[in-house]
Amino acid sequence: MAKVSAAEGLAPRAMDVGPEGADNDGDSGNGVRLKKELSLMNGVAIIVGVIVGSGIFVSPSLALKYAGSKGMALIVWVLSGFLSMIGALCYAELGTMIPKSGGDYAYIGEAFGPLLSFLYLWVALFVLVPTGNAITALTFAQNILQPLWPDCTPPRAANTLIAAIITCFLTVINCYNVKWVTRVQDSFTAAKILAFVITFIASLWYLFSGHTENLESIMEGTNTAPGDLAIAFYTGLFSYSGWNYLNFVTEELKEPYKNLPRAICISMPVVTLVYALTNVAYFAVLTNGEIHSSEAVAVTFSEKILGVMSWIMPLFVAMCTFGSLNGAIYASSRLFFVGARNGHLPLAISLIDIRRLTPVPSLVFMCLVTLIVLLTNNVESLIVYVTAVEALFTLCSVAGLLWMRYKRPLLMRPIRVNLLLPIAFLIICTFLVVFSCFTHPQEVGIGVAFTALGVPIYFVFIQWQNKPQWLQSTCNSFNLACSKLFLCLPENSKDL
Repeated sequence: MAKVSAAEGLAPRAMDVGPEGADNDGDSGNGVRLKKELSLMNGVAIIVGVIVGSGIFVSPSLALKYAGSKGMALIVWVLSGFLSMIGALCYAELGTMIPKSGGDYAYIGEAFGPLLSFLYLWVALFVLVPTGNAITALTFAQNILQPLWPDCTPPRAANTLIAAIITCFLTVINCYNVKWVTRVQDSFTAAKILAFVITFIASLWYLFSGHTENLESIMEGTNTAPGDLAIAFYTGLFSYSGWNYLNFVTEELKEPYKNLPRAICISMPVVTLVYALTNVAYFAVLTNGEIHSSEAVAVTFSEKILGVMSWIMPLFVAMCTFGSLNGAIYASSRLFFVGARNGHLPLAISLIDIRRLTPVPSLVFMCLVTLIVLLTNNVESLIVYVTAVEALFTLCSVAGLLWMRYKRPLLMRPIRVNLLLPIAFLIICTFLVVFSCFTHPQEVGIGVAFTALGVPIYFVFIQWQNKPQWLQSTCNSFNLACSKLFLCLPENSKDL
């Protein structure tokens, strides 16, 4: 590797603004840069693979708890899918109008400036991404270990250890080769769909055998309290979270103008249908009490209906969460890569491996933060905490769409959604955030407070230009050490 100076070789690279740079081929020239390797089907696999993870196996009991009845819970699941679809279509316009990796970070920055985009990056780095990855990894570990402890819950230490191992393993795969990542994602997405088909067919067999008692009086006990329904929607929306992850890797998507909206329009209806049918299967086989008392609804379902073959369901759940975690690690690492490239994180995180052309420092840093979060185990609080904070910044992104419609009407928009969609999305999400404050004020308050903490961090470490020389030297030394350790260079470097 060529010698890199701390002052020049590791300087931040400006990011292209606007769609005119969208068709720049990631493979053009001899510079070090991420390559355009994602096809339409890879994009569909990433969206479906990231969404269908731990949520569908963790959230059904929580959704039923706050919805009160199976009928209302099913309505919540379907409406959550429609709401996510509306949000995804709004993001299709944002992603083709601002075809840059980084998702919400890029859109909020374009619309409202660097402070709000930094706050999103701050929250995503320490809350949204590592918490979501930790929940998925813990769900994987619990289902892998469950057959070894058939009559009780696996030890927490064993869960945490397995979750940490699988997080590190997938990080290594992501560091090594993007094509390996997409092959894993495509394979496990297909396996997920097969798992849900088996679940639904098994429930149909159960129903046709005359067991319809669990679907009688399906609306009995419905809860209409706005605060509780808001939390029910939170649990549903948590299960759909990930629909915007393809926007994180727009720069690596082939023909983003065509493939980004197509991938969204294919994947979201598929996920909504799969989730609805899966919940119908759960509700047909299990009583309300069995769902409420279960930490892993899919496992309880398999034990009741599959008999000696019940071991297959934990295996399928593990496959689902494995693929989901793989896709989340791949997509979210690009968010932090872009943030560092813009100078909002240490420049070392924006370096690219000179041999494999992957953002190794970003992946390693995200892995370390996720390992720390793995020590937390209150899933319900984490879901409310994460979804409330994420909803606030999703509102900012969609508000940015409306703001740029007004301020920059001539900006090229290959996709232009009906104005009613972002307005409806804003209104609904605002009500959900407001009502959730009444039932879980502590979780929502912590999320808002942590977001506000990013403001002084921004002014001290980003906005303050005349930093002491010792601090600048320390940062440069750290960046140079990471460059040597990981054999990485800044994007577009040509002196290899």
